[in-house]
Amino acid sequence: MANLKGRSFLTLKDFTPEEILYLVDLAADLKAKKKKGITGNSLKGKNIALIFEKPSTRTRCSFTIGCADEGGYAEYLSSDDIQLGHKESIEDTARVLGRMFDGIEYRGFKQETVEKLAKYSGVPVWNGLTDEYHPTQILADFLTLKEQFGTLKGLKLVFVGDGRNNMANSLMIGCAKVGVNFVILAPKSLWPQEELVELCGAYAKESGSTIEITEELDAVKGADAIYTDVWCSMGEEDKAAERIALLTPYQVNDALMAKTGKDSTVFLHCLPAVKGKEVTAELFEKHADVVFDEAENRMHTIKAVMVATLGNLE
Repeated sequence: MANLKGRSFLTLKDFTPEEILYLVDLAADLKAKKKKGITGNSLKGKNIALIFEKPSTRTRCSFTIGCADEGGYAEYLSSDDIQLGHKESIEDTARVLGRMFDGIEYRGFKQETVEKLAKYSGVPVWNGLTDEYHPTQILADFLTLKEQFGTLKGLKLVFVGDGRNNMANSLMIGCAKVGVNFVILAPKSLWPQEELVELCGAYAKESGSTIEITEELDAVKGADAIYTDVWCSMGEEDKAAERIALLTPYQVNDALMAKTGKDSTVFLHCLPAVKGKEVTAELFEKHADVVFDEAENRMHTIKAVMVATLGNLE
């Protein structure tokens, strides 16, 4: 059993393959128990601050329910509720919250903010999403893939769309670490930073997996999973027309899925989905059961992160 007590969860770069897989397995165990009506008290007496600069459905509900299921209390703090980085520095807010709360979740814009919260608060800090990374989503994706295929190692996952957004970045890191063959299918202007590709290439070499960045639609051949995300991330709405023109050829539809040559290929989406843009409504509905398993799995995996880093495990 991995000992993650006291650790922050900011990016999967900070975790070994064994630690990532431990969190996925812990989430599966917690999910199985919840289905039987069994919840725990590993967070009893713990107070969690939930900082949200960006709105959220799955992340907010997952932290709130996950905390309550384990006997803790979660306090929601929007950007209107606190002075984070405005009247008060991030460092000072971190030190105040660290005196009052046992753990802090942050969902917002800058990765630098969540890293400062972790550095100055003195308590575990969890990244609920930044412009660069979305690590809790990857754990949910891995749990979903494991439920579908029984294993992660050796699977082929193709991310289609904006290849330099937080989902593409985080999937590349996670897949490279745990041995999933990973492809980014995107126009060249939306490819990830070369520095991150090289880093993930080193991870992949260790795990025995591969990383490919391409513009060619035929790259989906043999894919076990095709993954997409919105074409405009939060804060990029002004680029909508440009992105639609650029990414329409990369829409996930029946024709693209047929190119996999497999009947068993699953479709994944971190949600919310803009149906008719990155994915057709018809294809989305065909794969809705798996997509909403993935959405539910946010709760189980986020609960696992809190339990492993803050809770009292029996």
